[in-house]
Amino acid sequence: MPEPLDLTHLRTLVAIAETGGFRRAADALHLSQPTVSQHVRLLERRLKLPLVEKDGRGSRFTADGERLVVEARKLLAAHDSVLARFAPADPRRITIGSTEHAADGLLPQLLSVLRAAYPDVYLHFRIERSTALTDAVLKGTLDLAVVLGGNGDPVGTEVGTLGLRWVAGPHWQPPAVPGPISLVAFEEPCGLRRRAVQRLTEIGFEVSVTAESGSLDGVLAAARAGLGIALLPFHTAIPDGVAEVRGLPAMGSVDVRLVARRGLGSGIEATAVAAIAAHYRPTSDRQLRGVA
Repeated sequence: MPEPLDLTHLRTLVAIAETGGFRRAADALHLSQPTVSQHVRLLERRLKLPLVEKDGRGSRFTADGERLVVEARKLLAAHDSVLARFAPADPRRITIGSTEHAADGLLPQLLSVLRAAYPDVYLHFRIERSTALTDAVLKGTLDLAVVLGGNGDPVGTEVGTLGLRWVAGPHWQPPAVPGPISLVAFEEPCGLRRRAVQRLTEIGFEVSVTAESGSLDGVLAAARAGLGIALLPFHTAIPDGVAEVRGLPAMGSVDVRLVARRGLGSGIEATAVAAIAAHYRPTSDRQLRGVA
């Protein structure tokens, strides 16, 4: 019988395709970049085929590599579906993920509600970016995730909204249009980053991403340092050290969504939806009016 393919190695290959590179795949998977490279080499050795080739300073998939990514997605989806169907409906442990934006004031309230409803269940929290959290729920390694919309097709249940604001260091001034403008943003993949670049380009700016980070703290630090403007969602007051930039187009809001693992008990999901919606309800209407 042929030696089976390693699912972990296949997940790494798919992550490279979805994030756009070895370094970003390593960040998304919480692995080192040498480990990501090793996974690809082991797949190549197992299949006796080159999957990735040099392309200038970067790399790209070979034709065989692209074919394997397609097949790997199918195989992983089938594997994760089986795991989800056989997962216990009433777990003794619930793992909840949230973005840094959505976590602001939410997690203590959600923790209180879930503890009251399920006193014998151990609750574990994880803070991560929306794309990584959604992927973890779909893989069955996370039970619930509070994520931001705008990263592709909507997933899960909408539970609230956050108003989007342009912010920068207190002394930063927007340049004249047309002309260059510096943007501080999250690393790709990021729906807010694409939205900001598109809107600034539409009004005549030449957008240059001068600083990027995988965390909210990193983006805010770069904005405070005067490295550029950032488009961010806020549930409460704007943090110290940055100020709202007036005179740029209003960007509306972004929806907050709850994604639940397939097979999770419906009562757990419904309890979380109600708690999160109650958290956002007092401010959602005001935010929508304020950014309309």
